[in-house]
Amino acid sequence: MQKRQLTPFGKTVKKRLVEKGMTQVRLAEEVGTSNKYLNLILYGDRTGEKYLEKIISVLGIDPEEFKKSA
Repeated sequence: MQKRQLTPFGKTVKKRLVEKGMTQVRLAEEVGTSNKYLNLILYGDRTGEKYLEKIISVLGIDPEEFKKSA
């Protein structure tokens, strides 16, 4: 069985979480979703479109950087 891969966006999010000393659970709470659903977004199983802007905003990700990784 192949190990699931984070999307480029997922990798950016994980990196920012570490930089900010924030947990994924906390991020999920702040954007108004469950940790499980957030995980599906980070692994590309769900688009999570309604949460993307909020995730970018909470983590302070440069939207230009996000467009390149999308």
